[in-house]
Amino acid sequence: GSEIVRQLISFNPKTIILFDQAESPLYDMELDLQEKFNFYNFEIVIGNIADEYRVKRLFEAFKPSIVFHAAAYKHVPMMENNPTEALRTNIMGTKIIADASNEYKVEQFVMVSTDKAVNPTNVMGASKRLAELILQGLAERLRTAAGWPRL
Repeated sequence: GSEIVRQLISFNPKTIILFDQAESPLYDMELDLQEKFNFYNFEIVIGNIADEYRVKRLFEAFKPSIVFHAAAYKHVPMMENNPTEALRTNIMGTKIIADASNEYKVEQFVMVSTDKAVNPTNVMGASKRLAELILQGLAERLRTAAGWPRL
């Protein structure tokens, strides 16, 4: 997510909301944005994408127009040892973010996935692949029902 933020600042967005459960990387990103890039149009929000209440409050407060969803566990060995967390964050978290994006009329939703989701051979890849399938199904359902091909 931090690389996406670094690239987005060149477009001079009104505000970037950085939402993560990891305090230290958010703090590091805050310092980078201010000190290296002289960019101050951002908000730091601590929270977990698998917490539906927190996600809805975030969307309600900031009303984002574009969502870049890069939140996911990425380390294969850790996810093999903690499959429940991979499923909760990578699958349920993605569904929660996508549903909130739909509910709050986000114009564009972009999910950053991984090549490991193409032919998954591990928990992490399978969880990311399932997240992709959920988004594809949601996009198709919304396109058919309400003309919302933004996912």
